Amino acid sequence: MNILLLGSGGREHALAWKMSQSKLCSQLFIAPGNAGTEACGTNVHIAVTDFDALGKFCISNNVDMLVVGPEEPLVKGIYDFFKASDALKHIAVIGPSRQGAQLEGSKAFAKAFMQRHNIPTAAYREFDTDNYEEGIAYLHAHSIPIVLKADGLAAGKGVIICQNHVEAVAEFELMIQQSKFGDASKKVVVEDFLSGIELSVFVLTDGKSYVVLPEAKDYKRIGEGDKGLNTGGMGAVSPVAFADDVFMKKVIDRVVEPTIQGLKKEKIVYTGFIFIGLIKVGDDPYVIEYNCRMGDPETEVVIPRLKNDLVALFNATATRQLDTVRLETDPRKAVTVMAVSGGYPGEYEKGNKIEGLDLLDEDDVLIFHAGTKREEEAIVTSGGRVLTVTSFAENIKRASEKSKSVLQIIEFDGMYYRPDIGYEFYES
Repeated sequence: MNILLLGSGGREHALAWKMSQSKLCSQLFIAPGNAGTEACGTNVHIAVTDFDALGKFCISNNVDMLVVGPEEPLVKGIYDFFKASDALKHIAVIGPSRQGAQLEGSKAFAKAFMQRHNIPTAAYREFDTDNYEEGIAYLHAHSIPIVLKADGLAAGKGVIICQNHVEAVAEFELMIQQSKFGDASKKVVVEDFLSGIELSVFVLTDGKSYVVLPEAKDYKRIGEGDKGLNTGGMGAVSPVAFADDVFMKKVIDRVVEPTIQGLKKEKIVYTGFIFIGLIKVGDDPYVIEYNCRMGDPETEVVIPRLKNDLVALFNATATRQLDTVRLETDPRKAVTVMAVSGGYPGEYEKGNKIEGLDLLDEDDVLIFHAGTKREEEAIVTSGGRVLTVTSFAENIKRASEKSKSVLQIIEFDGMYYRPDIGYEFYES
C-alpha cells in the first residue's frame, strides 16, 4: 500500500515512524515532512492545502491512502475534494469531511452539536457584529472568570480566559471589531469557566464504530508550574492517573457514544480521529473542545504506546471494520518533553544548527522532530517548537527524567524546555 501523510510537525513524525513499521506499507510519502520524517519515508515538497498538486501526486505515484495530520486541510475540505474526483475517489482518506471537521473549525458549530446531543459542556452564548452590544451587556453581567473563544481556527491562540470584566470587554472588542484573530474571531463564543483538571481522549472512528486510544494530558503554558503564555504544547504524559476505569466509563457513556451517534444521526461523514479535550470537574467529564485530528504533542506519547499496526487500523477505518479491532496498549508510562526556540511563543530565530541528535544511546527513548529541516549535512531549527523527546519508564517521574537527560545532550542556540512535565503525577 502506498500512503501519503500530510503535515510537518512532531505529530506527523510520530505517525510516520509508526506507519513505516507496518508490513502493509509499501511506500510512505510525507508532504511536506521535516528532517525527522525523511528517515521514515520520502518527503514531498507540496503544501498541505495545495489540493490540486496533492491530487496529481497521488495519481502519478499510485497512492492508495491519504492520512491527514493537521486540521487546516480537513477544515478546507480535502476529504470532499478527493471524493468528488473520479480519479481520486478510490483513495482511502483518513480524516473527516468538511462538515465533520467543523467540530474543530467552528466553536459555535461544536457547542451547538453538543447541546443537540446532550453532551456535557460549559454553558455558552455566541456573538458577532450583529449582536455586539448585546454581547457587551452579557459580559458585564457574567461571573468571573470568563472564557472567550474565537469561533474559527486561530493556530491554537484563539482562547482567552479573562479575570475581570474590563479585560473581557477589551478582548471582546479586539476580537470582533479589530479582528485580533482575523476571520477566526468574526464570531466569538463566550463560555462559563470550568475549574478542574484537563485531559485529552482520542477516538478513531469509521463512521459507525470506534476505538478509544490511550488518553494523555498536555501542558500548554510556557513556564514551570503552568505559568506564562499559552503555546502549542510543551509536553505530554500518558496514561493519566485519574482516568481510571470508572471515570473513563463516564467519558464513553456521556461523551464518546453520544458524539459518534450524533454524527450518524446527522449523517455527517466522519472517518478519522476525534480529539476530545476534556476537563474533570469533581468526578465528571465536560467537553472543552473537539479537534478533528490528533493533538501535538499528545501524539508523541499516545502513538508509541499503541501496540497495534497503525496502517492496519487505518485500513479497518477506511473499510468500516473497526468493530473487529481490539487495541493493545503498552502498560508503561510515557512522557514527552518539547524543546522550543528561544523567545517562543513570541518571536524566535530560525536556522540554528541542532547538535547531539546522533548521540542518543538510551533504550526506550524516541526523538520526534517538529520544526526542523535539513540544510546540506546539518539539521537546523525551522519553527518555534523544534523537537520532542519521548521516554518510557515504570512511572511518570522516571520517564520525565529520562527525557530531560536526553535533552541535556541535544543543543541549539536559545533552546528551552519545561523541566516539570508531568509534575503532578510524579507519584504515579
